[in-house]
Amino acid sequence: MRFKDKVVLVTGATRNTGVGIAALFIKEGAKVCINGSTVKGVKNGAMKLNSMGLVNFHEFKADITNTQQVKEMFKLIHKKFGQIDILVNNAVDQGIGMKFDTMEPEHFLKVLKTNLFGTFQVSQQAVKLMLNQESKGVIVNLGSNVSTRAIHDRTAYVTSKGGIDALTRSMSIDLGPKGIRVNMVAPGYIFTDRWDKLTVDHVTRRRSNIPIGIEATIDDIAQAVAFLASDVAKNINGERLVVDGGCSAQHLPMDVDQ
Repeated sequence: MRFKDKVVLVTGATRNTGVGIAALFIKEGAKVCINGSTVKGVKNGAMKLNSMGLVNFHEFKADITNTQQVKEMFKLIHKKFGQIDILVNNAVDQGIGMKFDTMEPEHFLKVLKTNLFGTFQVSQQAVKLMLNQESKGVIVNLGSNVSTRAIHDRTAYVTSKGGIDALTRSMSIDLGPKGIRVNMVAPGYIFTDRWDKLTVDHVTRRRSNIPIGIEATIDDIAQAVAFLASDVAKNINGERLVVDGGCSAQHLPMDVDQ
């Protein structure tokens, strides 16, 4: 087991990718802390993990935009485990459906507060614990391929993910000399329960955008996160691992590029 007895915190582990990441670390022997902003969300994540037959996890409710709640979460983690070995910053506000010219400023700030500021302050609290440990630790941020190839009507989300790119690089050079590696996984399309609302034509069109013809599974993303968190990646720091089936490599999809 790659992560036997490692203490891992996964933010936003209430559904979909967050639950998948938590599940993989549990299967690999880690003591996993699942986080969500509400009690209901955390319980939902716990229920999904239980349905997989997984039990070695602990629930921590904290809104990552709330500084005091984040500090309290880390006090509880430190009290229970005395350390944190791996942080996965997965929590996200998708910021869907807001056009640039009609977006309220409050919406823009809300998305950035979760995706960028939340990642910053959760990381900062984790680092304070890691620096007092012999083995230090690893941080993996969840970015997106949209940070370099923007999508329509998602300005706040795209901006926040561009910030995650820069934050990851900055953290890596500040923390690398102190023994803490920081990297990022940048997914493209991921098959989640949100796809249940899409028409067959919409799914078909999405898949035609992907050079290999299929979107990532949740486990594909979890495996990429686990790779960067593992010892085999011990000399990888400040990197952006893109998991998007080749979308970022192409200029236009095949049915347009004729």
